[in-house]
Amino acid sequence: MEPNQSWTPPPPSPPPPPAPPASSSQAVTALVLGILGVVCCGLLAPIAWYLGNQELQAIRQGRAPASGEGLAKAAQILGIIGTILLVLTTLWVFFAGGMAILQGIAANQ
Repeated sequence: MEPNQSWTPPPPSPPPPPAPPASSSQAVTALVLGILGVVCCGLLAPIAWYLGNQELQAIRQGRAPASGEGLAKAAQILGIIGTILLVLTTLWVFFAGGMAILQGIAANQ
């Protein structure tokens, strides 16, 4: 190095990009309820459908982070499927139960 040149340090590296916002807890809750509504407890499915709809509206209005949109959409779909299964199961139970009662009455006559 020559005596008249001065050494300058390299410029600092740019800061890392900010982390994406985490999904809202309502989107996660709706997804868990949707899974439970389809798998074991059909009464939770309409709640998951409602919460999924609410979360999607909040995302569209900017009140919730957009990173939860996929979870909310999945919860909404699982809620719809679970609600349909709940209605069909309820109808089947009432229809089969009603038929069993009618068969019992007919058998006693």
